[in-house]
Amino acid sequence: MSNPQEEFAALAGQPGFMLGKQAVIHLGVWLLSFSMFAATDSWAVLTGLPLASFISILAGVTAGFVTVNLVHEWFHYLGAKLSSGQYTIAARPGLFVFNWQFDKNSLQQFYVMSIAGSVGGALGVTALSMAISADNPGRVALIAGAVTGFVLGALIEWPVLLRTRKSGEPLMELAKLSPSALGKATAGSAIAGVLCWMALS
Repeated sequence: MSNPQEEFAALAGQPGFMLGKQAVIHLGVWLLSFSMFAATDSWAVLTGLPLASFISILAGVTAGFVTVNLVHEWFHYLGAKLSSGQYTIAARPGLFVFNWQFDKNSLQQFYVMSIAGSVGGALGVTALSMAISADNPGRVALIAGAVTGFVLGALIEWPVLLRTRKSGEPLMELAKLSPSALGKATAGSAIAGVLCWMALS
């Protein structure tokens, strides 16, 4: 007689199951962030309260940032698929969908996988900009949050790609990402978001 617990454990370890779990969790996070933005945006529009506007700004930044980062990560996965790269699905749900196997993939496959993420991020920003009119502070914050997310990914990943062109060692270049470099990328993306806010306001 089969053991249901063992069968479920075996199913839970299948790549397809783990990928589906990642997708459901990411979709849930996106729906939650965007629902919060939609609710607070409606509150701000209907009441005109300064508090409602302030909360809609916070929700907008969060929703834009989350949207672009999730699209970015799933486009990395699409790039891995399109390049026929070797990878394993992340065992635990998190931001990263998969683990890239550097020793089993070529430089060309790495470039395709990496650049696909930036393409996805740019498409995410474009889609939000086209779908949402930046006609109140919360909606401006949504676009600014999306730009912040895109620039953060670019400031982290593009220098790695440039260094890899010279060294041919992507894993070694990724290992050079220090807390200082991540801090500078975070600061740079925040500045980009503020500039976007100023341009649209």
